[in-house]
Amino acid sequence: MESEKTPEIKKNKAHPFKHLRVVTKHRNAVFVHCVRAGIPIRGFFHDMSKFSPSEFIPSAKHFDGHRSPNELERAEYGFSYAWMHHKGRNKHHFEYWTDYNPVTKAMGPVKMPLKYVIEMFCDRVGACKTYKGKDYTDASAYEYFARGKAKDRMHPETAKLLERLLIMLRDEGEKKTFRYIRKELKKQKEY
Repeated sequence: MESEKTPEIKKNKAHPFKHLRVVTKHRNAVFVHCVRAGIPIRGFFHDMSKFSPSEFIPSAKHFDGHRSPNELERAEYGFSYAWMHHKGRNKHHFEYWTDYNPVTKAMGPVKMPLKYVIEMFCDRVGACKTYKGKDYTDASAYEYFARGKAKDRMHPETAKLLERLLIMLRDEGEKKTFRYIRKELKKQKEY
């Protein structure tokens, strides 16, 4: 019987300062977007757990500047310690919003509160700007969302709102999208 081959893991030398620079650049971008969206406190506290030893050390160890350190940690261990810690402490990640459904008797997605959906939008735009650099366009965050499977794992209403905001950004630009979030969406109690 032939065994499955595990992808070759290249051991990296830890890069704490390079990782710190990328995390800080991303946090700053998200903070600016959260301010523009009218949720500055969410922006201030965004991803603070990335500076905890549980996340920072494994991420610095697996940093290569080209891929997510979580991806490289998963390749080594079969899962990412840093991501497991991160998603359990940051409510702007849809993975945080899962619970046992008493009707289906299975784990399932829960509809996210509006302020965290807005922060998730800001996070995705900030991440695309940070990692794509000069190749970033207003379509980048939507393209990333459309390629992935996140939509299938989110609560349908949460996925629909996030997709609507990403399409608005793609088609109408940042100025109109952030104005809509600040002036219209935040006034709503439900989405």
